Amino acid sequence: MVLDESGVLTHLRRGVLEYCILAMVDVEPLYGLEIARRLGEHDILLQSEGTLYPLLARLRRQGLVETSQVKSTSGPPRRYYALTAEGRSALATFRSTWSTFRSAVDSAMTGEQRS
Repeated sequence: MVLDESGVLTHLRRGVLEYCILAMVDVEPLYGLEIARRLGEHDILLQSEGTLYPLLARLRRQGLVETSQVKSTSGPPRRYYALTAEGRSALATFRSTWSTFRSAVDSAMTGEQRS
């Protein structure tokens, strides 16, 4: 089976999107639409908002994010997502692994060998 560009992106997103979200809410609590907008700045990260909300619900169930309701001046209350201590630990683990992983992939793609 050969994947087209869309299929490759789907596989790559599946592995890193949750950590991108954890990194975003580590900086400041954000509501769902703001997370979608920020991810949307990089067209490659978020295929549709429809995939975001189930992921946010899963992160919440796993205890990696917590939510709070905040009144909005322009509509219904917004659900803000913030990182928990467990989420911060998961993000730290990803960050420490990501650099090494990215370097290994870059080396494999360019044919470089480590000495």
